[in-house]
Amino acid sequence: MPAWLIPTLKAIAPHIGTIISAAKPVFTKKDAAPNEQSQLLQQQVAELQAAVAGNAAHIHELAAQMQRTVAALEQGALVAEQKLNRALTFCIASGALSLLAVGMGTMALLQTP
Repeated sequence: MPAWLIPTLKAIAPHIGTIISAAKPVFTKKDAAPNEQSQLLQQQVAELQAAVAGNAAHIHELAAQMQRTVAALEQGALVAEQKLNRALTFCIASGALSLLAVGMGTMALLQTP
C-alpha cells in the first residue's frame, strides 16, 4: 500500500458523510400514502421547477462564458494569422534574397578567368 494513501484516507474520512449526503437524490421520495399523492406530486413539481430554473441560470452563465471564450479564440486566431502572414512575407523576402545571392555568386564564378 502506498505511503500517501493512509494520510489521505484519514483526511477524507470525516467528510464521507457530507459527500454521501450531497450525492443523494435531491428530490422528494415517492413513498407516500395514497391520500397524500396530490400533495407529494405538487411538491415534486415545485422541486422540478426550481431545479429547471437553477439549470436555466447555469446554462445562461455557461453560454455567456462560452461567448467570451469564442470571442477570445477568434481574437487569438486573428493575431496568429497576422503573425503567420508576417512570417510568410519574411520567408518570401529571404528566399528572394537567397536566389539573388546565388545568382550573383554564379555570375562571379562564371566571370573569373
